[in-house]
Amino acid sequence: GVLHVHYRRECMRGGAVSALSLCATMSSIVQDVPQDIKFPEAEKEVLEYWDKNDCFQKSLRMSREENRPIYSFYDGPPFATGMPHYGHILAGTIKDVVTRYAHMNGYRVERKWGWDCHGLPVEYEIDQKLGIKSRDDVLKMSVKAYNAECRSVVMRYADEWKRVVRRMARWIDMENDYKTLDLKYMESVWWVCKQLFEKDLIYRGYKVMPYSTACSTPLSNFEAGQNYKDVSDPECVVAFPVIGADPPISLVAWTTTPWTLPSNLALCVHPTLDYVYIKDKKSEARYIMGKTRISQIFKKEADYVIEKECKGKDLEGLKYEPLFPYFVEDKAEVAYRVLTDTYVTDDGGTGVVHQAPAFGEDDYRVCLKSGVIVKGEAVPCPIDDDGRFTEKVPDFKGLHVKEADKPILAHLKPGGRLVKSGAIKHSYPFCWRSDTPLIYRVIPSWFVKVESIRERLVNNNAKTHWVPQAVKEKRFHNWLENARDWAISRNRFWGTPLPIWRSDDWEEVVCVGSVAELHELSGVLVTDLHKDTIDDIQIPSKQGKGMLKRVEEVFDCWFESGSMPYAQCHYPFENKEAFEASFPGDFIAEGLDQTRGWFYTLVVLGTALFDTAPFKNVIVNGLVLAQDGKKMSKRLKNYPDPEIVVDTHGADALRMYLINSPVVRGEELRFREEGVKDVVRDVLLPWYNSYRFLVQSVRRMEREGEFEGIKQGHIVSDNVMDQWIQAACAGLVQFVRKEMEAYRLYTVMPRLLKYMDDLTNWYIKMNRPRLKGSCGVAECRLSADILFNVLFTLTRCMSPFTPLFCDKIYQNLKLFQPEGERADSIHHLPFPTANLDAMDERMEQKVSRMQSFVEKGRNARDKRGVSLRMPIRGCTAICQDETVLSDLRDLEGYIKEELNVRELITTTEEGDSVTRSAEPDNAVLGKRLGKAMKEVATAVRALNNAQLKEFEVKGSIDVCGHTLSGTDIKMALNFSGASANVQAESYEGVLAIFDMEQDESLRREGLAREIVARVQRMRKAASLSLEDEIEIFYETADQALKEVIAEHAATIRGTLRVDMLAKDKLRPYAATISTIDEDINGSPISLTITRACLHCTPAGDSLSSDVEALRTAVAAVSFDTKTPPKEVTVSVGGGSVTLQIGTHAAFTLAAALNATSS
Repeated sequence: GVLHVHYRRECMRGGAVSALSLCATMSSIVQDVPQDIKFPEAEKEVLEYWDKNDCFQKSLRMSREENRPIYSFYDGPPFATGMPHYGHILAGTIKDVVTRYAHMNGYRVERKWGWDCHGLPVEYEIDQKLGIKSRDDVLKMSVKAYNAECRSVVMRYADEWKRVVRRMARWIDMENDYKTLDLKYMESVWWVCKQLFEKDLIYRGYKVMPYSTACSTPLSNFEAGQNYKDVSDPECVVAFPVIGADPPISLVAWTTTPWTLPSNLALCVHPTLDYVYIKDKKSEARYIMGKTRISQIFKKEADYVIEKECKGKDLEGLKYEPLFPYFVEDKAEVAYRVLTDTYVTDDGGTGVVHQAPAFGEDDYRVCLKSGVIVKGEAVPCPIDDDGRFTEKVPDFKGLHVKEADKPILAHLKPGGRLVKSGAIKHSYPFCWRSDTPLIYRVIPSWFVKVESIRERLVNNNAKTHWVPQAVKEKRFHNWLENARDWAISRNRFWGTPLPIWRSDDWEEVVCVGSVAELHELSGVLVTDLHKDTIDDIQIPSKQGKGMLKRVEEVFDCWFESGSMPYAQCHYPFENKEAFEASFPGDFIAEGLDQTRGWFYTLVVLGTALFDTAPFKNVIVNGLVLAQDGKKMSKRLKNYPDPEIVVDTHGADALRMYLINSPVVRGEELRFREEGVKDVVRDVLLPWYNSYRFLVQSVRRMEREGEFEGIKQGHIVSDNVMDQWIQAACAGLVQFVRKEMEAYRLYTVMPRLLKYMDDLTNWYIKMNRPRLKGSCGVAECRLSADILFNVLFTLTRCMSPFTPLFCDKIYQNLKLFQPEGERADSIHHLPFPTANLDAMDERMEQKVSRMQSFVEKGRNARDKRGVSLRMPIRGCTAICQDETVLSDLRDLEGYIKEELNVRELITTTEEGDSVTRSAEPDNAVLGKRLGKAMKEVATAVRALNNAQLKEFEVKGSIDVCGHTLSGTDIKMALNFSGASANVQAESYEGVLAIFDMEQDESLRREGLAREIVARVQRMRKAASLSLEDEIEIFYETADQALKEVIAEHAATIRGTLRVDMLAKDKLRPYAATISTIDEDINGSPISLTITRACLHCTPAGDSLSSDVEALRTAVAAVSFDTKTPPKEVTVSVGGGSVTLQIGTHAAFTLAAALNATSS
């Protein structure tokens, strides 16, 4: 028990003050937790830990060794030609959350990354790089050289993707990835094609298709719908003189594509609509047009006269003079006449539609039906692959179609054929890759017969589970119901070639399904399936037709990505049993735009191959927009760089911000970096502080010899808040499990955050004295046990969402567990199961009512500008439900403490100052009452207090002939007795009234609380923890403040865990940590914090003639506070002095001053 002095000089935390210090040398079961944390830095430490310990691959090995059931997940392949953006991060986070959860629930979840390597995105980039303007430019450099260029850029940003995916804490295998350019992947795509070919689901045909002139290829209908823009285009009304008419008259047609006029072959009208022969009074020109469309040309009735009316069918067969001579020779006999069809409308234009069958789907159909063109024969189409007019139209040869609009109109004007011209703003499709206007043109393409399996698509979709459900039932269902045959071929070079060989006369067509089959048929064995490798391979005809040659086209890259479930594992050539055991996939997730992209192609190919949708569950996220609501644009720089956001705030904060936003419900999110910052402030920091508080509490108990380990599982307690926080935790786990099983992430995160708030802002706050040891050792141990258990459970529940921070704190929390129960990572643990013993919905309801009342009290204080530190006289709860009042009474102590109020009164008596008002529940009643809703709503608002009291008793009331009950009416209690010192708040049938009148006693108590708050603020600024032994001194000339400190000394000591002493007691050897001058309600006060040390009592002072030297020597003694000595010996003036603790020295100055000589 005797300790000889040794000096230790420490740099005090929170400042550069170097001082003699009391040293608490001890080892702890858990590591200390610093006051401040930089989340991005902490996350990087966790990532390094994962890498070092191979945590992801270890989790996969564990699941294989345990022979867990397979949870099949398909990851749609992105292009690596661009950097990942928020949309990718969002979808990746959703996938990571669900697959982590599945693993924690006992499944084996293989997660394989893939890359989309073919198609327009890659080709367009090479075209820009090499200045390629046309298909001929590619052929000049050779397809082999062009494809080599494409191959060189497909993985350009792969390293950046890997960095971002890792930094976002996503666990997915990017080393054993699949690439759509790999031989095995492409071979499986060939197999898919052959299966469809043999089922007669693939054909070659002429169709008018969306066409990108910049990329020289047709697009599918769903691709054309991906990029609509509002643009200004020319509009014109053109005259087509009727041959042989007397007097002369012209049909007039309206168009927004003047460039199609040189290819005009017919005009079309609606057979049953009304048409008029009309005369222009000014020019005397005569026109035939739709009766309801006269305003397209004439603004005033006085400008024209109607000479004749007829039906559209009466105009059928009228011949007119061609606009241009280019196709007259070939088509004079069958073309340049009026046709009829019901697709023509009278809601725009002139009611007369010009027909260019090469450039319009309806035009093509109507002209084919009417014999203007013949199926299988070439249709007049005077443009090349790059959208430029050919020599067939010599007047405009070489002009791009969009450049030709104005010259064509100028050409028509001199002959009087141009009746009117102008501009129109409308929505128009653009190429999703080149961002140039699409055109529609007839082109030979290969198609999948989607229309023939449309009913099966709808039925198979009905068996899948979508979140949100409305996307499945409306958007996707409607798309499938109206699905068109899918153009799967592209007139391009970098892609999987169509495995189709044909004879010159197209009589013999062979579809090849594998490399081996190609070898067998051609004698050539290939190790690459790209166009430049196989285009020269020919197959001998089995029908004596010479050599079969491969068709020119490559696959639409959507066909390749839609084949991903099969091609990623080289099905059926390898992994056949494994694939079939895990198909269809359990889960996929992508953005809303994929309803017409990947989701669609997956369902088409899955249905065509196996008559099933290839996935069971899908989460559809909405679009992430810039803060201004516009599309995120690199050019406009209207959004923050994702990597900078993560480096600033952390990946967990970004993940939580995205997952807890409308995008997880398929809606739009306007991205705000401030929102990510808010997550750190409102969620992560309180969570961290709760964890730190637990560790501090344990370390304090260890230091004082009170810690006996942490009990785990359900902890029996008589404390209401202990019962509540455990019940709420059990309810949380049950809820999360239920909602995650339904893939409703958008309900899970709000519930998790609600519990986080309950834990940090209610349970810990209300139990802080217990956790600090102020209520005795037993209560401290009990509350620490419960805090650990609920915090540990919450952390495991949160781990799929915020994987980095959860593993960070788990590495410390697991030290409370027996060694055999510890895992390398929290992500190797099972997901918690609900503790049924702890569940208590009634207790949750009781505390919820208390929380609502307290929140209303806080609101009332805010409105009156009364600080929570200032106690108020009383509050009253008025309610007709005695159960509500009983619940508030049961938690009266917490209400008083939280609201700093002296008295709580609960009553059913209302008095004359209380009245009722009512509002109808529009959401509930609107659907039920329909048109009667307006009248009922007015009547509900007019109900008087007596009627509403009766409704409250009976539970129903008749209003305008309708019986309203339950939640149909939202009722509020109103208080008319408010005054300067009284504030009332109404909620859920409760009227809460707060009396804020102050007296001297309340004011002085408020001052004491304010002094405590200032000291606590100093503690925090100096980075002092609960473990740091300190002493506090004050100095003020204000006698009232001195009296307040003296009067409330016990309260102050109970909160600060140390006495406040007058500064004149401060001894010169004390190591000052912080001094600050404050103003409290207009009274100045100086506060000083010093490092605690041993102090001499008056009896100790008498042991040496050099008192100051003795005091300084004693203050310099350091020792283990867990086992403090009974005496110390110090050297003074060449001799030694021994002091008995308690008699000659004390651990605090207050104790030393109060000691008497023995």
